[in-house]
Parts: sequence; C-alpha cells; structure tokens
Amino acid sequence: MIRSVFQYKAVRRFGTALLTASTAVAALTAGLWLSEALAAKAHPDRKVGLGRVMTSKAGSQIFGFDINQNGDDGILATASSVEIFDQDQGKVKKSLGHFVNADSDYVAYGIAAGDVALIAHEVVPDGELFPKRTYMVLNPVSGEKFTGKWTPPEKQIILEQMAEEQSAPFSTLFALTSLKQQEQPILLVSNIASNTFTKVIHLDPDLFGPADGPVLGQYTAGNQAVFALSPDAGAVGGIAPINVMFDLSTGEMTQMQGYNNGPFHAGSVNGLAVDPNTGIAATTTELNAEVEFYDINTRSRITAVQLPGTGPADQSCSGSNIAVDPVHKLFLVTEYLYCEGGQGSAIVVYNERGEFIETIPGFKFAIGEPAPVINPSKRMGWTFGGPSGFNQLQQFFY
Repeated sequence: MIRSVFQYKAVRRFGTALLTASTAVAALTAGLWLSEALAAKAHPDRKVGLGRVMTSKAGSQIFGFDINQNGDDGILATASSVEIFDQDQGKVKKSLGHFVNADSDYVAYGIAAGDVALIAHEVVPDGELFPKRTYMVLNPVSGEKFTGKWTPPEKQIILEQMAEEQSAPFSTLFALTSLKQQEQPILLVSNIASNTFTKVIHLDPDLFGPADGPVLGQYTAGNQAVFALSPDAGAVGGIAPINVMFDLSTGEMTQMQGYNNGPFHAGSVNGLAVDPNTGIAATTTELNAEVEFYDINTRSRITAVQLPGTGPADQSCSGSNIAVDPVHKLFLVTEYLYCEGGQGSAIVVYNERGEFIETIPGFKFAIGEPAPVINPSKRMGWTFGGPSGFNQLQQFFY
C-alpha cells in the first residue's frame, strides 16, 4: 500500500462530508448485483466478504497501518502509540510508545522485506509550530519492540509515501526536504533494515508538487520507481495524467501519457499500484470513475474501464487507492460510493487485463480511502475505517 500521512490527517482535519452522488441506473445496478453473486458462486472454495473489526487499543484515530505479507503480524500507529496486532484474529498484542502532547503523533508508513516496519514519531515541542521527526524501525515487527533508527542523508525530511513492496531488498520512498530547504521533492532508495541508501533523486518541483498529486509505486523486476500524477493539478478538461518512471541505477527519467477519457477528462490521479514482477500498473482518476491499466515494461496502455454502475462523468463515484496482489495478479480498488452509496463503500477487484473479477461491498470508507493492505497467501486484507470510525480497521477476504 502506498502510504501518505496526509490521507489520514485530511480525514482528521476535514471530516467526512459526503460528496453529491449522481443518479444511478436501477437496471444496471441490478445487473451488478447479479454479477457479484455469480462471482461468489464461481469460487465456493474461498470466503469472500467482510471479516473482523479491530479498534486501536488507544481508542484514537489510526495514522497508517500494514500487515506482513509473509506472516501473521500487523502494525498500526496512533497519536500516542504503535500497536502490533494479529492479522488473523484482529487483536492488538502489544502497544509501544507514549503520549507527548496533542500536536504530536506516530505514523506507520509500512512494512518492508523481512517484516521490517518503518515508523515516524512527529513531536511538536511545546511553544513551537513545526514537528521534529524521528524515524524508527521494528526489525522484525514480530519482535514487538523498536530496534533502531532510520536516518536519511537529508536531515528532517518529511516522508510522504512508501511504495508497497515486501519482496525486494530495497524500498522506494517519496519525501520532501525540510522546511529550511523549501520542501523540495525527492525520491529515496533504501534498505530500511540496514539503514542504507543507494540513491537519492532530486525531483522537479514543478512536476512533483503537491497540487500534481504524485502517487508512488515500485516495479522491482525492472529496477524502476513509478509515479502517476496530473501535470496540470487535475484541471477540469485538462491534459492527460502521466506515468513517470525512474531507473533506480542511473536516475534516468522517462514518461508515458495516460488515458484522459470522459467529458471532463481524467482530472487528478487518485491511486496507483504496480505489480513488482510484471510491471503492470493500475490507476484511478478523479473526474471519470475509471480504472486505467498500463504496461510499464513496454510503456504501453492496456485498457481503461468504468467502475461498476458508473458513467464517465461520475466524479463522486470515482475510485480511491489501489492494492496489488502480485501472486494472483489482481488489483483491489477502493470505492467510497459504490452504486451511488446504496451498498456503502466497496472494494472492486480486477485482473491485470482490466477484467472485472468481483465486488466486496459493505465497507465504510473515508473520502480518499487509503489502499487496503493484503496478505496474498491468505487472500485476506485490512482497510482503514470501521463501523465506528477511523479508530478502527476492517478485515476482509477476496
């Protein structure tokens, strides 16, 4: 899962005001329910649907979470704690950390290869406005304790995203330099476990600025970092989104133009996931309720499809973030208003050809829902937010 702390903090600051939904077509919706029933019958050997609900032990909002794709543990962070949990039972096993003040918090960015978690502790000293950040690791998460620090070569960076990839010895991370350095965008390549850095790439602030909404993925087999972004800040009727690739050995940058369908065009990129082995990528875009599929290896477009029950102008029903299952070659798309909200929120599953597989409805997502985290061997995952709000995670099976 691609991590952005601002996704979680935006929920805290702005709440969950509903977007206005467009009119649903009843006949099409009925057809979708039938297709979902058929999808479930096609796989009687496995459970599909919602599972347990877990509430943070601290009882407060969760700022980032992940699960070990090769084990049983998971991790989440709140303002006052870092909590290790059992991903099968949905029970917190241990809580680390402590409360500092109302303006300070922990953030969980993700788990890297070897069950190594990366955590930030953001502390705003009393009487000051800006936080001081310390990055810590749990190596491994199953050890249930902090084991060291992660110290990027750039001092006091503001880490924004960590690409979801637990099979590679390195991780790619998107960050901003410190306030003193004008918050310039950078790409880091790091072995988090050993606290080493093989590459720091300084990015063009006119292309990777906050308004352009860059989302990060990792194509490990191609030794590339992949960004999807909107170069005109998602303007209505604007230019196409682009996929930007970086060679992690040379730092060379290449670009590929994305789909730009719909009467208002694509708008901003909401989500991106990349299969680290095949280089197939999926994106969601803001203005047209589409999911787009690309082959990063060949720099080619595969297809663009409408989310179930949507038209190309249904902005309110657009997808949010995406998880990739590289074992079963699936993309899991979070949709805040599934079927105009009639079935709550949903995860919509596609294969790497862009073909619809199944829908899992009944979630209660936030606007801009973060990507689910999944364990492919169990065909199980967790999402942000539960029936009682953002202090919970929701388990599901696909």
